[in-house]
Amino acid sequence: MSYVRDALVKWRPESGASLQEIEAVYRARGDDFRRVAAAIVGDRELALDVVQEAFARAVRSRRDFRADGSLDGWLWRTVVRTASNANRDHPRLIPGERAGRANGSADDPEGRIRAAIALLPERQRTALFLRFYADLDYRAIAVALGISEGTVGSMLHAARATLRTLLEEART
Repeated sequence: MSYVRDALVKWRPESGASLQEIEAVYRARGDDFRRVAAAIVGDRELALDVVQEAFARAVRSRRDFRADGSLDGWLWRTVVRTASNANRDHPRLIPGERAGRANGSADDPEGRIRAAIALLPERQRTALFLRFYADLDYRAIAVALGISEGTVGSMLHAARATLRTLLEEART
């Protein structure tokens, strides 16, 4: 009989994230999740839905969390994927276009920056949002995007270089 019990224990491990742990991360970083989701999807109201859906998915799949990385990084990955899926499922204006129009003129410095960011490849944009909107370190960004820390560094460097070039061109 102990063989059957041991097999069941192996089959249903007690790993995963608890509801309390997921809720604690949400309460501590909810605004950051919403801010990054809004930057990815280009709409604050849709970002609320995205974050809500992402956390619902995380709760449903909490047993899949293997704890080989941080819970925070795993949740960021869920939010980023959900936001990216929302962009694919509901094509809209790209974030920089929406922001430029909302601010009235793309000639103001903030409008130029948003427009330049919108021209970056999606993964570079997302890495920038995670670094500068959510203040994540390279390791957490790597977990969120499913890439290595070295790739995060290269991606951020390339994004900053491209932005610098685009903004210098806009000045002339």
